[in-house]
Amino acid sequence: MGIAHKIWLMLGAALALLLGGTSSAAAQEGGAVSAPLPAELFFKPADIQEAKLSPSGRRLAVTTTAGGMRVGLRVFDLDDPIKVHATARFADIDVARFHWVNDERLVFTTVNLAEGSGFQQRPGLLSVRFDGEEMRLLVALQGQPVVVQGARAAGRVPPLNVNHVLLHVPSSQGDEVIVGALSGFGNELEAVTPLRLNIVTGRTRSMGLTAPDRTVGWIFDGPGEARVAITRKNGRRGVHWRAPGQDGWQLLDESSDTVAVPFSPLLVDNKGTLYVTRSEGREGYSVLTRWDFAAGKPEAKPLVRAPGFDFIGAPVVSSEGTLWGFHVTTDADSSVWFNDELALLQKMADERLPGNVNRITRCSRCTGADKVVLVQSRSDRDPGHLWLYRESEGGAPRWQLIGRHKPGIDPQRMASVAFERIKSRDGRDLPVWLTIPPGRKAGDGGPAVVLVHGGPWVRGGNWRWQAMEQFLASRGYVVVLPEFRGSTGYGYSHYAAGFAQWGRAMQDDVADAARWAIAQGWADRVCIAGASYGGYSALMGLIRDGALFRCGAAWLAVTDLMLMLTGSWFTHDDTSDSSRTHRLPVLIGDAERDADALRAVSPVLQAAHIKRPLLLAYGAADRRVPLDHGTRLRKAMRDAGSDPEWVVYGDEAHGWMKLETHVDFARRLEAFLARHLK
Repeated sequence: MGIAHKIWLMLGAALALLLGGTSSAAAQEGGAVSAPLPAELFFKPADIQEAKLSPSGRRLAVTTTAGGMRVGLRVFDLDDPIKVHATARFADIDVARFHWVNDERLVFTTVNLAEGSGFQQRPGLLSVRFDGEEMRLLVALQGQPVVVQGARAAGRVPPLNVNHVLLHVPSSQGDEVIVGALSGFGNELEAVTPLRLNIVTGRTRSMGLTAPDRTVGWIFDGPGEARVAITRKNGRRGVHWRAPGQDGWQLLDESSDTVAVPFSPLLVDNKGTLYVTRSEGREGYSVLTRWDFAAGKPEAKPLVRAPGFDFIGAPVVSSEGTLWGFHVTTDADSSVWFNDELALLQKMADERLPGNVNRITRCSRCTGADKVVLVQSRSDRDPGHLWLYRESEGGAPRWQLIGRHKPGIDPQRMASVAFERIKSRDGRDLPVWLTIPPGRKAGDGGPAVVLVHGGPWVRGGNWRWQAMEQFLASRGYVVVLPEFRGSTGYGYSHYAAGFAQWGRAMQDDVADAARWAIAQGWADRVCIAGASYGGYSALMGLIRDGALFRCGAAWLAVTDLMLMLTGSWFTHDDTSDSSRTHRLPVLIGDAERDADALRAVSPVLQAAHIKRPLLLAYGAADRRVPLDHGTRLRKAMRDAGSDPEWVVYGDEAHGWMKLETHVDFARRLEAFLARHLK
């Protein structure tokens, strides 16, 4: 056995020991495979959060809960697996996102997973050597956790104040990153001013930019030169270009940001090529293309299409800043490669790990005889596991399992996910996702939950493991998730068909998906559930289709559209004035012109029509949908002679953060559905 092979085996053992084994839920349950899995397994933080290679490929950094409940940062020396560094681990705060700045130093932000979402503060920014030495506080943390106070300011320079955020990590591998100073008033972001920040000294320097007025977004090329400035003012979006070697800005487009824009800038590569997305065809599916500077518009020929879907893609860029390809999301994830070597490696990964989506997430020395690559492999039933692939000159290629994201989850016990396109009552295509418990098939009937996604202007489903859907399926429910009109990801026409259709055509789509599931034999009894907009839809489902839905569960739910559109001095929501003035009147309706129509689809004013059992849950610190939405509805229902089940989590906001909140609500939802649906 050669030395290189021994080192490889030692690395595998070290990774398995420190990042968790491969134990299944059945083993944890003492072999009781038939027992329902505890809610904690679905909702607890993943054992492995992120993994990234250093620019040279010599080191691997991982955020992990291994060794304790808090998420910490570890760095492995891939050439000497005995060297494992507890780079950053704290007793009262968690490591959130991290980036390699060069081969010696990283920067990271923080979050407190033990505290409710209502008390989360700005994430700050710290830097640290790979070995845990020389930790620097670069951007202050509100509240200053005790353990972070030991991270002394770089040199004697005080940290930047909390209104600074990380914008870009240059590919030059020096000692600087780019941060943005946020300025505005109240909920209105008015400008983001970029600065270069030295992560060793803590000193900043100007980038020498004369930014267009009201620049709120930036796109940098790999080395960190500002190339695109995005402005927003009076409901209009501007896209400004700064070419290599130039100081001035060229306006590429200015248009309303409430309707279809001609294009959206995505990234700039090291050659100065601007990649954009634009819509094409009757349905308005977005495609990826380059910007034609001579013509002043996107190129006519798309670079990447995703037939039947909008192009949603994440670029794959080498540590040197070279664009290698894109990860593209359609019904599942796939990859489009501009490099033959990586295309071949993708084929090898798919052959080694069949039936999974295998995503080359990071690479150092991406091509050549000594490439080092990270591959994430996952499926609808598997939360995922990470593999390390290495080649060495003259040696055989090697694959090494780094670890599993959720080792307590046994994929064999998880539900499968299917994607369907059905027709709504007015003939539009209606995408629908099904999460199907093991052994269940069409024609079996049984209980189902129509789970309505929040947003609503987002995409809700994907062919991947998702905690709430899998939890409900583990309790015996088929989960039906409709991508109702107004959802994004399925063409501009599908999105725009939802304008001013809250409680109307959007709600019809939800009911149509439920009736389709019953007609196909996936269900013979149904409840409706959802959060945020999904909670609103659950309420409107009970109001409009009480004969269809046996019960409803709504959390963080909008109940009063007039309150949402106009706000009030006592609710202190986080909706900006510009959004209320320019976007929401288009997307939902005008508070004055459409007042009667909006009241007709406000659950708080239609509470007397809710006759089915209802579970309501809110976060007391929610500023997106303030608690007043819930208390008003509860009072209106009580006045009408019914009383919903009610829970308020005092330290949570618009989304649960604490594990105990996730688990408590999941258990309440499980008991509620068991009483009214089984």
